[in-house]
Amino acid sequence: MFFPLRDDAPRRRFPWMNWVLIGLNTVVFLYELELPSRYLERVVFPTLGLVPYRVNLFAHGTPIGLAAVIVPVFTSMFLHGGWWHLIGNMWMLYLFGDNVEDLLGHGRYLAFYLGCGVIAAMTQVAADPHSLVPTIGASGAIAGVLGAYFIRYPRARVLTLVFLLVFFTFWELPAWIILGAWFLIQFLSGASALAHPAAGGVAWFAHLGGFLAGMLAIWLLTPRRRYARG
Repeated sequence: MFFPLRDDAPRRRFPWMNWVLIGLNTVVFLYELELPSRYLERVVFPTLGLVPYRVNLFAHGTPIGLAAVIVPVFTSMFLHGGWWHLIGNMWMLYLFGDNVEDLLGHGRYLAFYLGCGVIAAMTQVAADPHSLVPTIGASGAIAGVLGAYFIRYPRARVLTLVFLLVFFTFWELPAWIILGAWFLIQFLSGASALAHPAAGGVAWFAHLGGFLAGMLAIWLLTPRRRYARG
C-alpha cells in the first residue's frame, strides 16, 4: 500500500481553479452533513447521483426527462459518501491537479475536468448498465487529472509513504510508477467486480474511463515538446 505526499513538478501560475473545485466539493459535503442520513440515501443520492439503469433506459427510448439524466452526470461529481471518500479524492486533486491546470490554463482545465468526469460516468454506465446503485464522487474526473499527469509528468518525483506489512517508509518514486500502479489496481479491481458482481461498492470503471480520457485529452491538447522536464 502506498500514499503519495508531494511531487517536485514545477508550475508557473497559481492553480486557483483547482482550489475552486476542492472548495466546491468540500462545501457540498459539509452541506450533506447537515442533512438527515435517510434523506441523503433515499432522496439526494438517487436523485443527484448517477444511476446507470436510468441512463440505460433513456438511451433505449424510455420517456425519462432529459434533465433527470443529464443533471446527475454533473451533480454526482460533487457528492461524497463520507469523510475518507472526500479527503482521498481532494488530496489527489490537490497533489496532481495544479500541474495539469498549469498546462491547460484555468478555463480549459475546468472543461477538461468536467469532460473527463462525463466520460468516466458513461464508462461506468456501459460497464454496469442495469445497476440501480447511485454513483457519486469526484474520482472519475480526478482520474482524468491523473491520466494527464501520467502523460505529461511521468518522470516527476513523488515522495510516497509506503506501507510494508507492519512497517512504513518513505520513497521517492517517479510518477509513472505511482500512477501506473494506481491504474493497474483499478483494472484488476474492475475485472474482479465483473466476475463477482455485488450490490454496491467502488465505480472502478469510472476510474478507468476517466484516466484513459485524461491521457488522450492532454496528449491532444498540449504539445509534448513544451514539457521536457516531465
